[in-house]
Amino acid sequence: MSRPKPTVDLGYPTGAHGRIPSFANIEEEAEFWDTHDFTDFLDESEPVQIEVSPELAERLTLRLEQRDRQQLIALAREKGIGPSTLARMWIRERLRQEATAGTS
Repeated sequence: MSRPKPTVDLGYPTGAHGRIPSFANIEEEAEFWDTHDFTDFLDESEPVQIEVSPELAERLTLRLEQRDRQQLIALAREKGIGPSTLARMWIRERLRQEATAGTS
């Protein structure tokens, strides 16, 4: 069974971090983590603070024809992003265009 490819650029090749080796691609990294436990590396990790933007908390469901959905997924994959991210970028771009046209 093939594994799904990431929808974002994970920055391969990676550098080594302490006892965690460098990885040339996602397959190498997946093989490593399939045989290792992250908790064995806790002493080499650092906590990070993350913030989830409340601006992205609203959800909008769109119905697309299957062909359009597949095309959106393919274009997003080429850009290394998810399809909802690409759709959100396009909607924001169009909203800016409409706002600019409305002030002319």
